Amino acid sequence: MRQHKDAFESRLFTVEERDRIQARILEIAHADRRIVAGALLGSLAKGAGDQWSDLDLSFGLATGTDIHAVLDDWSGHMGREFDAAVLFDLPRLTSIYRVFMLPNNLQVDLSFTPETDFGALGPKFTLLFGKAVEREQFAPPKPAQLFGLAVHHAVRARICVERERLWQAEYWITELRREALALACHRLGFETNEARGFDKLPAELLQRTGDTLVRSVDRTELLRALGAGVELLLSESSQVPDVAAQVQAQLRGLTG
Repeated sequence: MRQHKDAFESRLFTVEERDRIQARILEIAHADRRIVAGALLGSLAKGAGDQWSDLDLSFGLATGTDIHAVLDDWSGHMGREFDAAVLFDLPRLTSIYRVFMLPNNLQVDLSFTPETDFGALGPKFTLLFGKAVEREQFAPPKPAQLFGLAVHHAVRARICVERERLWQAEYWITELRREALALACHRLGFETNEARGFDKLPAELLQRTGDTLVRSVDRTELLRALGAGVELLLSESSQVPDVAAQVQAQLRGLTG
């Protein structure tokens, strides 16, 4: 195990490399007259990052700037400076995030937003230069939504088994588990987004969660894992007792 880890780390960026890349990107941004503000996002923004954290920078664009022209120009910068590959774009409200991968496995997320909308959407935002506006921040999903989604996923899983869409059934069982664990995170005050709080959950809970893993894609195993997922969900339903009482019989009947 240590040998494999050493081999991976030998191909991975260092903190010093990441810092140099960040400094160079900010230097390019300061020279681009279309960019009027910049911020650091993600775990590094509030000092919670580590040696494996990626780089997430956001820039505000002067009024009237063509955001797509900026994205094209910055893709050129990233290619020439760092031999970066473009992975995908993610539009969000008036922003566009472009994700790059560098040869040293550093992921760099660059987002661009009109200056009238440039500001924090969540707590992981540190302004580096320019001005930011006050924006309504995204709220984490509420327990009722998490539970409702999980019930949906459980029902879809059973229907997929009946349709003999076994890999799709496995997908829905996995999604059921994720929502159940997100409920546990919400209950304990951990982050629910992108499984960030999962590894902080109590060992006993995580041990039980192992029973929800699908070990082979056949009907019997899928129904076993689905049943375990349903029980995991119901054990985390204390935040939504009324709706849980309404649907628990149906949920347990999914594997009958």
